[in-house]
Amino acid sequence: MRGFFLLQTFTAWCNSHLRKAGTQIENIEEDFRNGLKLMLLLEVISGERLPKPDKGKMRFHKIANVNKALDFICSKGVKLVSIGAEEIVDGNVKMTLGMIWTIILRFAIQDISVEETSAKEGLLLWCQRKTAPYRNVNDDPIGNLNTAFDVAEKFLDIPKMLDAEDIVNTPKPDEKAIMTYVSCFYHAFAGAEQAETAANRICKVLAVNQENERLMEEYEKLASELLEWIRRTIPWLENRVAEQTMHAMQQKLEDFRDYRRVHKPPRVQEKCQLEINFNTLQTKLRLSNRPAFMPSEGKMVSDIANAWKGLEQVEKGYEEWLLTEIRRLERLDHLAEKFKQKCSLHESWTAGKEELLTQKDYESASLMEIRALMRKHEAFESDLAAHQDRVEQIAAIAQELNELDYHDAATINARCQGICDQWDNFGTLTQKRRDALERVEKLWETIDQLYLEFAKRAAPFNNWMDGAVEDLQDMFIVHSIEEIQSLITAHDQFKATLPEADKERMAIMGIQNEILKIAQTYGIKLSGINPYTNLSHQDIITKWETVKHLVPLRDQMLQEEVARQQANERLRRQFAAQANIIGPWIQTKMEEIGRVSVDIAGSLEEQMNNLKTYEQNIINYKSNIDKLEGDHQLIQEALIFDNKHTNYTMEHIRVGWEQLLTTIARTINEVENQILTRDAKGISQEQLNEFRASFNHFDRKRNGMMDPDDFRACLISMGYDLGEVEFARIMTLVDPNNTGVVTFQAFIDFMTRETAETDTAEQVMASFKILASDKNYITVEELRRELPPEQAEYCISRMTKFVGTDAPTGALDYISFSSALYGESDL
Repeated sequence: MRGFFLLQTFTAWCNSHLRKAGTQIENIEEDFRNGLKLMLLLEVISGERLPKPDKGKMRFHKIANVNKALDFICSKGVKLVSIGAEEIVDGNVKMTLGMIWTIILRFAIQDISVEETSAKEGLLLWCQRKTAPYRNVNDDPIGNLNTAFDVAEKFLDIPKMLDAEDIVNTPKPDEKAIMTYVSCFYHAFAGAEQAETAANRICKVLAVNQENERLMEEYEKLASELLEWIRRTIPWLENRVAEQTMHAMQQKLEDFRDYRRVHKPPRVQEKCQLEINFNTLQTKLRLSNRPAFMPSEGKMVSDIANAWKGLEQVEKGYEEWLLTEIRRLERLDHLAEKFKQKCSLHESWTAGKEELLTQKDYESASLMEIRALMRKHEAFESDLAAHQDRVEQIAAIAQELNELDYHDAATINARCQGICDQWDNFGTLTQKRRDALERVEKLWETIDQLYLEFAKRAAPFNNWMDGAVEDLQDMFIVHSIEEIQSLITAHDQFKATLPEADKERMAIMGIQNEILKIAQTYGIKLSGINPYTNLSHQDIITKWETVKHLVPLRDQMLQEEVARQQANERLRRQFAAQANIIGPWIQTKMEEIGRVSVDIAGSLEEQMNNLKTYEQNIINYKSNIDKLEGDHQLIQEALIFDNKHTNYTMEHIRVGWEQLLTTIARTINEVENQILTRDAKGISQEQLNEFRASFNHFDRKRNGMMDPDDFRACLISMGYDLGEVEFARIMTLVDPNNTGVVTFQAFIDFMTRETAETDTAEQVMASFKILASDKNYITVEELRRELPPEQAEYCISRMTKFVGTDAPTGALDYISFSSALYGESDL
C-alpha cells in the first residue's frame, strides 16, 4: 500500500512540473528509462540547462542520458547512494522512486524551514499554524481532504496526488508521499506571498516613475510655452521703426508699459517656477536612484536663461529708444510749426515785391516821382537786408528738420527751396532796378528829406516790431525751472528795451508831424502816400499797440509754464522720495536672505520659517512698488525725462524687485530640497550643520558655490585621499552639466550618496521573476493578474517583446524594462 502511495504521489508531482514543458509521464518506472524526460524534469524544476541529450535508442544512449541527469543532481550537492544509471534504465522501481525522492528533497523540501526546524518538522509546524484558526478542522477528515484537494487543483494548480479515503483508512500513510504532497501546498502559498510582495514593490517603483514622467512632461510643456512667448516677444522689442506722429509713438510707449506691468510679470513667475520644478524633479530622481532628467534640445534651464537674457537685453534699449523718439518727434513738431510760421511771415512780406521790382514806372515819372522811387528803392534794399536773417533762419530750420528725419521733409524742402529761389531772384531784380534808377538819378534833384528820413527810420523800427511780435508769439518747450527762468530773464531784458523803442517811435511820429506841419504851413496838398515807403504812421501805431498787447500775454504764458514746471518738480521729488526708500530696502532684503541661506545656527525648518516670513514681507511690500509705478507713469505722461533728486530709475527698481522675488523663491526651493534630502537619507541636523560649515569655509567668494579647487581642498580637509582620476570621477557626479562650480545641494548629495537605501534594477528584476514563476519573460495575463490595472497597462505599453526560444506569443522582456527604469539601457 505504501508503494502505491509513492507511485501515485511521485507520478503526480513529476507531472505537475513536466506539464510546464508540455509533456507528462504515465508509468514512472518506464518513462524515465531513456533519461529524456528525467533531464527535462530537472531543467523545469531548476530553471537551468542540462547538456544536450543523446537522441539514440540504444542502451548506452539511455545510460548516457541518465548519467547526465545524475551528474546534474550531484552538482547540486546531493549524494546518490546506491543509485546508478543502469538500475534506472533497467526499470528498477525502488531505485527510481529513491531517485525521485532525492530530487523532491533537494528541490522542493530541503529549503523549507520554519523557525530553524528541519524540513519535516517545519512542514508540520507550518500545517499546524495554517489550520489553527479554522474550527472543526479535525471533523469529517475525508470531506475536508476532498475539499482541500479539489480547491488546490482548481485554484492553486496542484494536481490531486492521493485519494482522501486511502489516507484516512490507512493506519500509517507513507511519510514521503504526504511530505511531497504537503510541500506543494507550502510552495504554492509561499509563492503567492512572494508574488504579492513583488507586485507591491513594482507598483511602488512604477508610481515613482509615472510621477517623474508627469513632472518631465509638465516641464517640457512649460518650457516650450515660455520659449515660444520669448520668441514672439523679441522681434516686437527689436522693431525700431519709428512712427511719424507723437500720438502713435505715445501709444507704443503705453503698449510697452502694459507689457512690463501686465504681460511680463506672469512670465517672470513662470520662469522662476520652471527652475523650481526642474530642481525638485532632479532631487526626486536622485533620491529614487533614477538618472538625471535631460530636457529636450534647446529646453535646458540654461537655454531658457540665455533666451531670457536675450529678451532683457533687447528690452533694455527699447524704452530708451521710445523716449528718444518721442523727444525727437516733439522737437520736430515744434520746428515744423516754427518753420511754417516764419515762412508765412516771409511770404506775407514778399507778396507783390517781385511785381514792384519789375515795373518800369520811372520811365514816365516826374522828377519828384523819380527821386521818390529812388529813395523808395533804397528803403526796400534796407528792408531786404533786414529780412535776410529770417531767410537764413528758415533755411536753418529746414536743414535741422532734414537731419532729424522729419516725415514730411519733402514739403518742407520744396517750400524752403521756393523761398530761397525767390530770395535770389529778389537780389537780382533789386540790383537791376537800382541800376535803372541810377541812370536817371542825375536828372532828378528834388528830394523830400523828411519823407526819406521817415522811411529810413520807420523801416528798421517796423522790422524791429515785426521781430518783437514774432518773438512774443514764439512757442517754447522747456523741461526745467532753470530753462523757463532763462526765458523769463530774456523777456525781462526785452521789456527793458521798450522805453528806448518808445522814444524811437516818438521820433518817427515827430517826422510825420513835421511833414504835416510843413504841408499845412505852405499849403502843400499831400497825397497821403510816402513815396519812399509803404509804411504809414498808422502802421507804426498799430504795430506798436500790438507789441504792447502781446507783452502781458507773454508774461502770462511764462508764469503758467513756471507753475507747470513747479508741478513737475514736485512729481520728481515725490518719485525720488519713494525710490530712495524702496531701492535700499530691496538691497537690504537681498543681503538678509543671503545671510539666512548660509546660517547654520538653527534647523532647516527654522530657516524655512524665516524665509517664509521674508517672502510674506516681500509680498506685502508690493503695494509700495505699485504706488511707485503710478508716480512713474505720471512723470512719463508729463514728459519728464530726468530727475536729479535720485540715482534710482524705475528700471533699477523693477530689476531689483524681480531679482528679489527670484532670489527668495530660489532660496526657499534650495532649503526645501535640503529638507527632502535630509529626510530621505536620514541626515541629522548636526551632520547638516557640519556640511554647511565645511561648505561655507571653502566658499571663498561667498556666492553659494565652490570652484573645483576649493571643492578639492574641502574633500581633502574631510579625509579624502584624492588622485586626479578619482577627483575627475567625483566632479562628474557633483557637476554633471560641467558648469565649473559645485552647489551646496550637489555637495550634500555627494556626501550622503552612500547612506541612502534605494531600490535597484536587480531588485525590480527579481520581483518580476517571482511574478513570472522564475521565467526570463512574463506574459500579459500574468501582469494583469498580479498588478493593479494602471500599473499593469503601464508595463504592457512599455515592455518590449521577449526574444528567445520556448516563449509563447506575446511574451514580454521584463529584464530590459527594469534596466531602463534606472537608466541602465537604451529602452
